[in-house]
Amino acid sequence: MTRLRRTLLLFGVLGLLAFAAMNLIAYRQAHAMLHFSSGAPRTAKPESLNLWQKLQVILRGVNIPRPITTLPANVLGAECREVRIPSSNGITLSAWYCPAESDHGLVLLFHGYSSEKSGLRHEARALLDLGYSVLVVDFRGSGGSSESYTTTGYLEAEDVVAAVNFARANLAPARLILYGQSMGAAAALRAVSTLGVRPDAMIVEAVFDELLTTVRHRFEAMGLPVFPAANLLVFWGGQQVGFDGFAHRPVEYAAHITCPILFLHGSDDPRARIAEGRRVYAAVPGKKSFYEFAGSRHEPSVVHFESEWKSAVGDFLRESLSVPANSVGVADQRPDAISALATTCLG
Repeated sequence: MTRLRRTLLLFGVLGLLAFAAMNLIAYRQAHAMLHFSSGAPRTAKPESLNLWQKLQVILRGVNIPRPITTLPANVLGAECREVRIPSSNGITLSAWYCPAESDHGLVLLFHGYSSEKSGLRHEARALLDLGYSVLVVDFRGSGGSSESYTTTGYLEAEDVVAAVNFARANLAPARLILYGQSMGAAAALRAVSTLGVRPDAMIVEAVFDELLTTVRHRFEAMGLPVFPAANLLVFWGGQQVGFDGFAHRPVEYAAHITCPILFLHGSDDPRARIAEGRRVYAAVPGKKSFYEFAGSRHEPSVVHFESEWKSAVGDFLRESLSVPANSVGVADQRPDAISALATTCLG
């Protein structure tokens, strides 16, 4: 019996040590994914790592340098300029504002994880071509904005609120549209669902259904066991930056979206799989459309499918906002028309 008790005690101690080690590794991984570094090359995509590199990533965490904008605002056109936007808790956001010649409305664009505003320049140019002014925003921690952390769209929803308030106060758009990619899509959905933002329409690209789901995919790409590693990473990440990672669920945010919304998704996206995008789409109770880009992965679809993208986005916005095909008429600028549009997202 004494030998049995010693054996059980040994296994108990080893189990506790293993559990502590898993939590320590998850804590370091979460910190590395949510806090941008100031140097060293970025860790390669999980699919391209060899066994030794994967072991190093497991023990040390990934390295993600702070996203930096190296291009000027006029990369989108001579009339474009950089603006500064105050957000919550003393945070300052950087954005590019570009007016369109025939202004059908203003589109606010929000980037994805570990990116910054210049990564949306192709979408911004396409929207300008379609006659929409653009405000391309750096989230906190990215580009010209302050801070060096991310919350994968949770607290970034407050940046969406700040950008919308700035646009309404300073740019006076007749129509206001939100466009978000991946993390930016999650932030935009949360801003509308939870924080009271009322756009006239929304466009979301490559949206994930739950934070836990997309974290699981990264472990799958590494060829590592998903449980309990993904759950521990989501838990410790939320603890570090002050939010409940398990409650970050765009599929639940979508249930409160009643304005017209367009979903864009690549059929072969390994990070936010198309079934997840369709799950979020199915949760929307209001007017909605879904456009699938065949063969596209987790990447800006406008780069490889420009004509398709312009057609899908242009048709959606014209139909949703009653924008004429060629120009904005005087009737579209009437206060009563604008007031009617402003109620389309009220649930």
